[in-house]
Order: sequence, then C-alpha cells, then structure tokens
Amino acid sequence: MITHFAQLELHTVSIQGVKQFYHDQLKFPVGFESADEIHLHPTEHFALIFREVTKALNPVHIAFEVPFTAFDHAVNVVQQAGVTLLKWPDGRTVDKSETGRNVYFRDGDGNLLELIAHVYVHEGVLRPCGDLNILYLREVGFPVDDVTAFRELLVELFDFKLDKVADNFTFAIGGTAHAVVVSKMRKWIPIAMTALPPAMNVTLGVPNQPVIDAVIRNLEAKGILYTIANNRLHFKIDDYNLFLKLTNMPQEVPALLQLPYSRERN
Repeated sequence: MITHFAQLELHTVSIQGVKQFYHDQLKFPVGFESADEIHLHPTEHFALIFREVTKALNPVHIAFEVPFTAFDHAVNVVQQAGVTLLKWPDGRTVDKSETGRNVYFRDGDGNLLELIAHVYVHEGVLRPCGDLNILYLREVGFPVDDVTAFRELLVELFDFKLDKVADNFTFAIGGTAHAVVVSKMRKWIPIAMTALPPAMNVTLGVPNQPVIDAVIRNLEAKGILYTIANNRLHFKIDDYNLFLKLTNMPQEVPALLQLPYSRERN
C-alpha cells in the first residue's frame, strides 16, 4: 500500500530564489541548505528538495491539500505574501466544485502550484502544518505520450486506483498520493500551460517491507530494472525516476481521512 508522496526532488536555476519564495513567502521550514541544494519541509511527512542546475527547466504541477475549513485562510496567507493567484479565462481565481475548492499560482521557476481543499477529507487525522495548514502533497503531474499505458503500469506495479479516466487525463491514486497522468498534448489549467515532462525524483512512502517486496516482484515480472540504495528502491518509468521507501506515516491514515478509493489494503 502506497501511503503518500514522501519526497519530491526538482531542479531550479536559483536556490536563493527558491528560498525567498518557499521559505520567506510561504514559510516552509528549511531542513538543509547549501550553495546548490535546499530541503524544505511543508509537512512532517513530506520533503520538497531543489537542486540548482544550469539548464532549461520544464515546470512541474503539484497540489497541496489543506483542510476545507482553513482554505480561505491559506489563500489569504498566499495573497498577503505577495504571490499572484492565477486567473481562469472568466477572471475568477478560486475554482469551486461539489467536492471542494482550489487556487493556482506559480513559483520563480514557473512551477504550477495548487492549494486544494475537499469537503470529504476528515480533519483532525493529520496535523495541519505551517502558515498554510498543509496536510499533505496531494498531486504530482506526470505528462506522458501514452496516458493509458502509463496509468495501467501504475496499477500493475502499485495497485493504484484510477479516477476521472480519459484518453488524455487520469488520476492514479495510492493512499493520499494522486499521480496526475496527463497527455503532453493537454495543457495544464487554468492558464493553458504546456504540459512538459519535468526532471524530477518522486519518492513514494510505504508502511512496511512487504509492500516494497511486492513491488519488486511486479518490477521483475515486467522486466523493469531497479536498484536499492540508501534505503530506497529506485526504478524508472517513461524516464521518470521513482523511489519507494519506508516511512513513519501510519498506513491507516488514508482510510481515516476517508479518501475515495482508500482501504486498509490497496
């Protein structure tokens, strides 16, 4: 059972720019910093890492879940920090649906960030963290050539569940982690931003060794090469670097949050 996104490693053209945006403005705590690397900790169960490079970047799309009752506060914090919210074609910045609300904005590298809140997510299960009251990283975007093949591989490897299934877009879900599998031909909303494959390392958290052992068996059955180093299982799918590691997030958290498709065992 995959419980959550435990770590996301991205490239940047400016560590200082990252620090000013994520730490100074959004108030993410800094766990480590050097001349070319910075580790941020939006929650106790997730680390956002940037490494400085001297090459062009493809922006990533990520979404942070916040409590529904704290959504307005989180949006106010972002705006008061001087961050510009992105507008939909009709001029609105907040999107509303039957299940929740969300807003979008961008960092200095052009990454598309989202704050999202759902009415069905039970509060009091995870501790809201920081000024934004973030619960967990909910979404990471994976632009691909073949949405069907990529999502089916995630199902076969991790027993992910699928939602909003279409030829050019699908959510592949494990615990609190939502992989947004999107066609490179479909642009990111709300500003019609081209979905380019970002250079990123995505670490998925698991609660016990049998889960990792099961994924290894699935990788071997598919003929996918893997390595184990620094207590992480590593392999590649469509040039995306994926990792699995044991974490201390309780495996019952997704079910306690009452997330759709969450069960005691995926």
